[in-house]
Amino acid sequence: MKITELKQSLAGLTAINFKLPDGRYLPAHFHVTEVGLVTKHFIDCGGVERRETVANFQLWEAGDYDHRLAPEKFLHILNLSEKILGHEDLDIEVEYQQATIGKFGLAFDGQDFSLTAKQTACLAQDACGIPDAFAVLPQLQVACTPGGGCC
Repeated sequence: MKITELKQSLAGLTAINFKLPDGRYLPAHFHVTEVGLVTKHFIDCGGVERRETVANFQLWEAGDYDHRLAPEKFLHILNLSEKILGHEDLDIEVEYQQATIGKFGLAFDGQDFSLTAKQTACLAQDACGIPDAFAVLPQLQVACTPGGGCC
């Protein structure tokens, strides 16, 4: 999801709900504690220099059970963050504390926001000699059995 999509989604809401990939909802008293610009400058395993930039939101919950973030307030926070984010329509990454800080993508189904699972991948498969078939298998999440033809 991009910043403009988030702003458009907030416009028609009366409440904000975030759902984890397992279907559980974040407690209604969550806070948006940060909105930031994160740039990752790196070299992949094939030696290619790369940059990725995202808008990063940090969601957090405290013991203030009466707290509710209204859509208008979240939109106000997003507008204030333009000082940092600029006006580029960036992809959004969400951080949420679990056993460790989890990083998620963001989607909207018309009513709720969903924290979506993010995947790692080799960006230089040709340089590493990884055949396409092996790169796809972890994402399929298929249980292979001896003689089943998938391994």
